[in-house]
Formats: sequence, C-alpha cells, structure tokens
Amino acid sequence: MSNQTPEVTPELFFNTVTAYQRTGALKGAIELDVFTAISEGNQTVSSLAQRCSASERGMRILCDYLVTIDFLTKEADRYGLTPDAAMFLVKHSPGYMGSAVEFLVSQTMVDGFKDVAAAVRKGGTTIPDTGTVAPDHPVWVNFAKAMAPLMAVPGQLMAQLVDGDASKPLKVLDIAAGHGLFGIAIAKRNPHAQIVAVDWSGVLELAKENAQEGGVGDRYSTIPGSAFDVDWGTGYDLALLTNFLHHFDVATCETLLKKIHAAIAPDGRVVTLEQVPNSDRVTPPEAARFSLVMLTTTPHGDAYTFAEYEQMFSNAGFARSELHPLPPSLAQVVISYK
Repeated sequence: MSNQTPEVTPELFFNTVTAYQRTGALKGAIELDVFTAISEGNQTVSSLAQRCSASERGMRILCDYLVTIDFLTKEADRYGLTPDAAMFLVKHSPGYMGSAVEFLVSQTMVDGFKDVAAAVRKGGTTIPDTGTVAPDHPVWVNFAKAMAPLMAVPGQLMAQLVDGDASKPLKVLDIAAGHGLFGIAIAKRNPHAQIVAVDWSGVLELAKENAQEGGVGDRYSTIPGSAFDVDWGTGYDLALLTNFLHHFDVATCETLLKKIHAAIAPDGRVVTLEQVPNSDRVTPPEAARFSLVMLTTTPHGDAYTFAEYEQMFSNAGFARSELHPLPPSLAQVVISYK
C-alpha cells in the first residue's frame, strides 16, 4: 500500500481562473471557420490564413493554442482535427455544434456570471428585469436559432421513446417550443401527429419555418404568448416540456403542471427533457453545474433532481413519473402519467 500524498499543484486554479481564454479561443476559431477549413485540406498556417482571411501570425498562435486544449493536433507544420473537433465543429458534420456559441457566449448569459458572489448573496440573478425569464426576452430568439443544431438528435431520440409505433393519432402540446424541433421530430415520425406549439411570437416564427422545412407545416399550429397565461385548450395526448421547468421555483412549476394536467387526455403523458442531477447534486458534473447557470440568469430557477420532479408532478395530480436516460445526449427524460 502506498502512503504517498498526491502532488498538489496550482494547475487547477490557473486553468479555472483563465478558462475565459479557452472560451475566447474556441469562439474565435468557430467564427473564422478554422475547423471546417482544416477538414477541407488546409493544414498549414499559410493555407489556413488565406482560407480564413487572417494573418499568418494570428493563425499560428490560435492553432497552437487549440492544440494545447485538445481541439487540434500538430505534426511538424501541419494541423489536424481531433475526433471531437471533426464531429462537432466542422460545419458539414451532422453533429455540428458551433452555432451554440451564439447563445452560450451571448452577452445575456455572460452578464449573469460577472458577479457570482452578488448572485449568491441575493439567491438569484443580478441581471435587471428578472433575467432571462423576462416576458418576450430577445435571448430566446437567439436561443432558438443557435441551439437548434444541438437538439436534432435528442429530438429524434425522444420521439422514438414516447411514440414507439408512430401509428396512432397524437395531439401534441409543445410548451415553450423554441426552435420546435422536439414537436417536429414527433410529427415527422408519426404522420398522424398534430402539433400545437406555445412560445413568444418571435420565437414561433422560427419554429414555423423549421416545421415547413421539415415537411410538417400543415400539421403544425402555434399559440403565441406566455405558457402560464394563454388558453391552449384540452384533449392533448402528449405535452412536451423541454428545457423549461428549470427556469422557475417549485411552486411556479407546480402551477404550470396543474394547468397541463387539466389540458391532457385521461391517458395523457407529459414529457419533460432536462439536465437532471443525482440526489447528491454534484453528479453527473454537467447536470450539477447547471444549477449555477440558473442561479446567475434567473430569479429562482434550479437544476432539479428526479425526486423533486417526481414530487412536483405528484402534487399537480399526476399518478407516476419515470426517468429515462437519452444517450448520447447529456439530458434525461421524465415521463409523467395522468
């Protein structure tokens, strides 16, 4: 048995304090289209600089930095893509995620982290006017545009999970639909599905465009306004709640869930897609860290555990809830039955 004490170094401290440099470098590389350029065969500093309309000195320094943080490889004077970069950062890749920086590094999201200590003292965001949950906040149009590429695969996986045979008529309520891809995935899979999307009017314009492009525009209708205020009718077989409940406190969530309970059919289900941390609230790390995003950008939001979702749905009148992983997505699905 070894009694050696693990070496203590300042590496973690410096890497964390300077993490903004990684963000800036990756954002710059995406804006310059460096990863796509390399995939096209531009592997030297001179060819990359010409392809990306940049200086050779700047391109050399940026690419070397990207090598040190594992987005590029380097052999002699030639750069290559790591597997992650090839999958997620080349524009013609089916897994392309580069557009997400437009939301994840937007001024609204960054502003929330300018004074984390103040948010901790307050217990909620210091962004004026209730942060990102302010009515008709423009950030959600940005979100719908930027994050859509990330949601295509989870949307398809979720559609398979909740509508296995895809043969029965479905009336689907898509609450806070955003880009609309989750409802659209169900409609594309099931020719008998009718989708009703609820969101702010500006966001719904994009969702309608996506529905038309997906060939389901004739089965896609919209209701503009706040999910808490608009009348969306009754008789829904499925209600979709994707990346929404985490913005609010438990009481507000339960108010919405009671409204949904009244709107779905006797055998209806609610499908909730969220980052769901374990009961220890520190694993898995991606879901656990999401609580801080909610602290800094909303007045009362949180990353809720499955036990908390289970209790919310029970208090709203639902009979039971199930938790389903959705690999390779980091999110999980809670299916709640009336």
